[in-house]
Amino acid sequence: MSHQTGASTNMSILVVGSVAFDSVSTPFGKADEALGGSATYFSTSASFFTEVRLVAVVGSDFPDEHIKKLSGRGIDVAGLKKVPGKTFRWKGRYDYDLNCAHTLETHLNFFSSFDPVLPEAYKETPFVFLANIDPELQISVLDQVKKPRFVACDTMNFWIEGKPDALKRLLQRVDLVVINEAEAREFAGASSLVKAARIIQGYGPKTLIIKRGEYGAMMFHEGEVFHAPAYPLEEIFDPTGAGDTFAGGLMGHLAATQDLSGHNLRRAIVFGSVMASFNVEAFSLERLDTLTKKEIRLRFSEFKRLTHFEEM
Repeated sequence: MSHQTGASTNMSILVVGSVAFDSVSTPFGKADEALGGSATYFSTSASFFTEVRLVAVVGSDFPDEHIKKLSGRGIDVAGLKKVPGKTFRWKGRYDYDLNCAHTLETHLNFFSSFDPVLPEAYKETPFVFLANIDPELQISVLDQVKKPRFVACDTMNFWIEGKPDALKRLLQRVDLVVINEAEAREFAGASSLVKAARIIQGYGPKTLIIKRGEYGAMMFHEGEVFHAPAYPLEEIFDPTGAGDTFAGGLMGHLAATQDLSGHNLRRAIVFGSVMASFNVEAFSLERLDTLTKKEIRLRFSEFKRLTHFEEM
């Protein structure tokens, strides 16, 4: 596993997304006004592997201690703008089926007028992750970056239903799409994930990863299918941010190793699954705050044992 210390700029990742406050309740507890947002989870996860540059917007109510916390992880926060007004807030709950979040309230606040402008130093970042925001904004970010080596994006049903044409234009310009299984079926209009993957890849992306919550993740790449299970956990407290934490581990490993081969993509998916498995063990970023690189390496090895079998 790679170490972040001394990461060169050609290993850097640019992430554009949300930094927010989450209020979450599950059958196992709750958290109010906890630090969250797609870019927060992604950058925290990826920071275990390499250098991360964060672009997002927060309101004047956002505590400086949270910004210091991100910066303390080695995340470059020059692209995190603080503006007058309130920070994006999301409130949701999970029932015993922890794969499904029920949104109770969404207050976009200033995030509704978010217009990501990249600092000059960010424009040549080689690895780009476009977290779940309006596909028009994701396209505007790509218009600002110069010859990125690898671009990945996430999306959600809101954009699939509201801006499908913009989403299709975006997919012509990305290498990898990360999406959950319900969204893959909806976007492709197909019940079979294999068929859905073929249709989505037809829009442009060479690689598609379908997140399946507690059932793992599937990758479709160059005509091959790879499936990684989720790590079997004894305690799951909060699945919020698991998908973005997964993407952070995945992209962090790819950027740190500079290897975009199919074999390394498989390893990256397992690193993503490792990071997501730690994230769900506590609310907000509590588990990632105490996580060590040694724990990541050990769980990666456990994943290998979990999925290994001998041929007859």
